[in-house]
Amino acid sequence: MIFRAAFTASVIFAVILTTGRTAEPEPLRLSHTIPLPGVSGRFDHFACDAAARRLVVAALGNDTAEVLDVAKFTHVKTISGLSKPTGVLILPELNQVFIANGSDGAVRAFFIAGNYETAARIGDLDDADNLRFDAVAKRIYVGFGDGALGIVDPVSSRLQSRISLAAHPESFQLEAHNPRIFVNLPDAKQIVVVDRDTKAVVATWRLEKWRGNFSMALDEANHRLFVGCRSPARLVVFDTANGAVVADLEISGDTDDVFYDAKRRRVYAACGAGFLDVIQCRENDHYERIAHIATRDGARTGFFSPELDQFYLAVPKRGESGAEIRIFQSQ
Repeated sequence: MIFRAAFTASVIFAVILTTGRTAEPEPLRLSHTIPLPGVSGRFDHFACDAAARRLVVAALGNDTAEVLDVAKFTHVKTISGLSKPTGVLILPELNQVFIANGSDGAVRAFFIAGNYETAARIGDLDDADNLRFDAVAKRIYVGFGDGALGIVDPVSSRLQSRISLAAHPESFQLEAHNPRIFVNLPDAKQIVVVDRDTKAVVATWRLEKWRGNFSMALDEANHRLFVGCRSPARLVVFDTANGAVVADLEISGDTDDVFYDAKRRRVYAACGAGFLDVIQCRENDHYERIAHIATRDGARTGFFSPELDQFYLAVPKRGESGAEIRIFQSQ
């Protein structure tokens, strides 16, 4: 009996030790859900003003943009009358939100204060898509047309110039400390590197094994570019110094947004197959999927706020289940 009791106690103690060593918090914890009643169709992209706790998402299939308060976790405003809204950009210094419209070839600006009245309309941007802001030059970049990046002065609301590309640009990322832009061109099966100073393509990286390179995230400090591909469903990692592929790994299907969390060295991939994948970046270009979170079919649009440590996922209406924004806290 003494032997059996000692043996049992030692087993329990070992289990406790093992549990203590292996139990880790989930990398993303669902904290809040904001319903979007009356919103149907697919979503496109987000923008976030972390200081104001303001989130704006393009409800492309609904021809609206939805404004949310992520401090009170409430829906604030519907910006209606849009035409297949795609990219969104908030510029707090101008008190404006810019929304690209895929159908009418315009980027529209709205005043944030008051009732979100129209501030400007920038036309001649057929199939306007993603928006990015160059904080140093104070210029907006917009992907549009059969192959171009437009350069917009947000103060005068004028298209100043354009950079020609081989195909329509999807996600693109600007370096903060260098003049390069990395651009996904899925129809051309390429990633191109653009020099913002010369306004020219300076490198072309051809995709031999992967297709559907729509999403992209940048780790500028470690010279890594993360590209989400749909066929096959892989996250491909490039060395930004030379365009070499240093790794690729399986992710869920139909990704449209990937984001890099520099604090935790993680990549978050929103995938339309119904999962939110979390990839941990380890030493020596080793990458491991550490979470595979079930969401909903078509939930492929997301946004990560490093200031708030939150990931926002747009979940479309499916059957009796209404559209909503799910808020995950990074841990």
